[in-house]
Amino acid sequence: MQASVHTFDLGTGAGSVLLDTGRLLPFDPAVFAASGLRHLRPGQRVSVDVTPEDPEAPGAHLTRLWIVGIGEGEAIR
Repeated sequence: MQASVHTFDLGTGAGSVLLDTGRLLPFDPAVFAASGLRHLRPGQRVSVDVTPEDPEAPGAHLTRLWIVGIGEGEAIR
């Protein structure tokens, strides 16, 4: 699934994304650190994995975020 970066704090690595449904989901520094990315900017499109699979469920949160084409095994489509 894709989302847009809503906020990002380079100092902490924490931030939030806005899903296409309008739902705002935070991500913690561990998710950003695992992404292999160096920076994010508001409005940037990213791919995300959410747990539970239904991003509208209470307690939904990001478990992975990445940019297609950046990272091992990620081919640009």
